[in-house]
Amino acid sequence: MFIWVGLALLLLALCLTAGVSLGSAAIPAETVWSILVNKLAPGTFEPTWSPGRKSIVWDVRFPRVILAGLVGAGLATVGAVLQSVTRNPLADPHLLGVSSGGALGAIIALLHTGLIFGLVTVPLFAFAGSLLATLAVVAVTRFTGAGADRLVLSGVAIAFVATSLGNLAIFLGDPRAAHTVVFWMLGGLGLAQWSHLLYPAIVLVGCLTFLTIRAREINAMAMGDETAATLGVPVARFRAELFVVTALLTGVMVAFSGAIGFVGLLVPHFVRLTAGSDNIRVIPLSALTGAVILILADIVSRTIMAPEDMPIGVITGLAGGLAFICLLRRR
Repeated sequence: MFIWVGLALLLLALCLTAGVSLGSAAIPAETVWSILVNKLAPGTFEPTWSPGRKSIVWDVRFPRVILAGLVGAGLATVGAVLQSVTRNPLADPHLLGVSSGGALGAIIALLHTGLIFGLVTVPLFAFAGSLLATLAVVAVTRFTGAGADRLVLSGVAIAFVATSLGNLAIFLGDPRAAHTVVFWMLGGLGLAQWSHLLYPAIVLVGCLTFLTIRAREINAMAMGDETAATLGVPVARFRAELFVVTALLTGVMVAFSGAIGFVGLLVPHFVRLTAGSDNIRVIPLSALTGAVILILADIVSRTIMAPEDMPIGVITGLAGGLAFICLLRRR
């Protein structure tokens, strides 16, 4: 466990360095870390860089890379939990409609209500949308008589409905803002700011702590409701708690990054192949690996069409779609 975590942290540090260093204007890694150290401990290094480079590193790339890491960690964590609870290896927040619900809530906040609660308005609306989508998936599953392992089918239906409602909200909204919202829906991190990072960071730490502490109960849920109940897990209440936590985590991440698909599908599978199926290991390792994957995807999105940014959701969608086909083949 500690070896895997150590390797993941080392890889994360390397990817973070590459994410800040690479771009349309490449900046040496030693300059990147010198600027960071000088920000944390002023006067440590004699500045040999221009104010422009300092602004690129500190004001533009560092918050963007950190946001990519937070979002990747959050979505991968949600995917790991949902796959265990639903006992379906194809479950992830995108396919279950949770991301689409969060996007719908964020679109309503951005185009129709405005920031009525300040900066937390979009995350609050996104959380509400994700939670409503989750409840709708559960309701449809019960209505159709499907089991917990078939939630994905209900989730796909809810995702279509939520996406259609989001498109309607864009159509009825301000045309001048529609282009920005459409680009955001494809997944983007270009608007990352230091002042915005506090909210996803707090939510990620809180939810990840809760899920890691309750990993043994999640293991029991993965073996079936009857087995979990015999082990003393209050199945209905605990499943409801997990759905609320995953909806909160997904909604907040979607609010700051748009709808980024397939990270929650791919990463937990990769982690289970290398570290086993125990969620005590899978959940934290999924978070670290998800952060690495999304930082790498962000590097590709910034460099493949430099100086233009390709929406990061396009990168994850292409990779995730191919992986999804491979998973269907295995099933």
